[in-house]
Amino acid sequence: MTDPLLALISAIGLVALACLIFWPSYGLIWQLRKLKRTNEKVLIEDALKHLYHQEYKSLIATLESLSGALSITNDHAAKLLTKLEVLGLITSQQNGFALTADGRSYALRIIRVHRLWERYFADETGLAATEWHAEAERREHNTTLEEAEALAVQMGNPLLDPHGDPIPTPSGELPQQQDMPLTDLPAGELGRIVHIEDEPAIIYAQLAAQGLHPGMIIRVQDKSAERIQFIANGEEVRLAPVAAANVSVVTLSNGHEMIGPHESLSSLAMGESGVVLGISKNCRGLQRRRLMDLGIVPGTTISAELSSASGNPKAYNIRGALIALRQDQANLVYIHRQEKAS
Repeated sequence: MTDPLLALISAIGLVALACLIFWPSYGLIWQLRKLKRTNEKVLIEDALKHLYHQEYKSLIATLESLSGALSITNDHAAKLLTKLEVLGLITSQQNGFALTADGRSYALRIIRVHRLWERYFADETGLAATEWHAEAERREHNTTLEEAEALAVQMGNPLLDPHGDPIPTPSGELPQQQDMPLTDLPAGELGRIVHIEDEPAIIYAQLAAQGLHPGMIIRVQDKSAERIQFIANGEEVRLAPVAAANVSVVTLSNGHEMIGPHESLSSLAMGESGVVLGISKNCRGLQRRRLMDLGIVPGTTISAELSSASGNPKAYNIRGALIALRQDQANLVYIHRQEKAS
């Protein structure tokens, strides 16, 4: 004979299991369907971005280029392209695929959101530069147009992302930039960095570690098949051509001059002082605001007062207060060294 209590427990368990699986909006099946729809939306939007980037660079988007960009199989890429064509977002051509007007408009909306988020992470947070792109990738697919516009207004409607890329306008306009890769800048000529490509991440991390940023003026010294050697902020930098190709520059006329080299605050020995000339453009967001809040602004006189046993950090006298700064922070502050009174 069946135990009534056991039967009741079993029935409750079956009902609970059914709810777990089938409950509208929250059940396992509904969540799997939602995940599938989300993943499909992400792939569609990433595919449109790839086609736009190829078009912007005057390159042809192909099944193979899409497969490589999205890290999916050729079969998966073929199905995705078919879906995009059915949706009226792309058209097939003899050698590849091209965006329709609707597809281009959709792609520019996603690119606008992505670049706005990167600008936000650079200016408003302490997120590392190497993390801006990946975090923007995660957020761009779930940000509404209204949220994107609110973000743009909050930041004063910026024109460029932190890598130097133009941010599309709400109406989908994107100016063409007349730039060239650093590898094409002739030896001896001046150039201004206007863009640093953030993919692949391993190369961007190398460029960021060199302190390169949009707006920096450089002069190429030597070029070979193995390296590009140039001066940036008074310091010699050497890059492999594959890395240098990810830096875009515009040539400057002879009327321009190299800026720097500047001494950094970290170069002061104990008892020495200097007047602040400025803060490196490579210092952004919360870190930049913190330094300025401490009184580190042009014209401020700062002296090195104390040092830890390792020499890092050091304590500086800033407007009458002793402030400890790490070497990497002090490196971002440019100064004019004051001569000691004789």
